[in-house]
Amino acid sequence: MITPAYRPHTMVLHCKTGVCPIFMFFAIPYFSGVWSAQALEMSVGKIPFLQAVNGSTVTLPCTYASCIGIENLYFNWQFNDNGTMQKVCESVIPSEGVVPDVTIFRERVEFVGKNHQNNVSILLLNITFEDGGQYTCFGRNPKEHHKNHSAIFNLIVVDELREVDNTLTIIIASAVGGAIALLMGFMLLKNFTLFVLTKLEEKNKECLVTSSGIDNTENGLSGSKADSKPTPKKK
Repeated sequence: MITPAYRPHTMVLHCKTGVCPIFMFFAIPYFSGVWSAQALEMSVGKIPFLQAVNGSTVTLPCTYASCIGIENLYFNWQFNDNGTMQKVCESVIPSEGVVPDVTIFRERVEFVGKNHQNNVSILLLNITFEDGGQYTCFGRNPKEHHKNHSAIFNLIVVDELREVDNTLTIIIASAVGGAIALLMGFMLLKNFTLFVLTKLEEKNKECLVTSSGIDNTENGLSGSKADSKPTPKKK
């Protein structure tokens, strides 16, 4: 005897008949997609690197985003020192809009994000060549079942900023521009030549038609004179 569908243990019967696995097969990807769309995301911007002069002050940007909000969000900055990850700073943000109390582990580092618009950026003061390398901005959100994400920012420290040599670019642009101008000039000259030839051809046709009409008129008059005979006088 089959148990009615509304009873609690009916699910066991349905699973035995194969309905439950099919439901789970379609349901798991759906809920996984919804969950991944709400996952925490850390971002260092569209340009994840910076070239700066030795001795200058630079900002390492980082922001976080979450579709369902945050609760006790943990974040930190880490520096990759020849394969060894060293903490630069860390903190916990209780909720959105709250300025966190940040613990800093390195000198010449200042937290400037203040959690304003989800900003957790840091400032490196008086950078040296040793500060150059890979920095990781990491975050973990307990509200999303401790979902975590990280973004990498590369800092390149140089003794001076070199001007980019645009000579080759200028030469290529000039060559392309000259070729286009030459092609346009050739097309204009071609069109003008065709226009002149067309006008000359039309003029020649008009002259031929006029000349032919005059010749026919003269021939007709001459024939009339030649064929005309004197009228015989009456006796």
